[in-house]
Amino acid sequence: MELLSKIISVIVMPVIGLMFALALVAFLWGAFEFMQGSANEQNVKNARDKMLWGVLGLFIMAAATGIVNVICKTVGCN
Repeated sequence: MELLSKIISVIVMPVIGLMFALALVAFLWGAFEFMQGSANEQNVKNARDKMLWGVLGLFIMAAATGIVNVICKTVGCN
């Protein structure tokens, strides 16, 4: 169990945190492009797509964090 706990705390959680940050950056980048490109319909569509993928990434990373926590509590790691 100690090995699993170390793997989760040293590898898995930092990777999830990094992916969470990247999803947030993608969303914010899309929001910025949405505000800047309101004159061009193609730019607005691209910005909406980035925002959608960013939000989807945020939800996936939140779910991954929850799944890791449930697994960790189930098997008894800290």
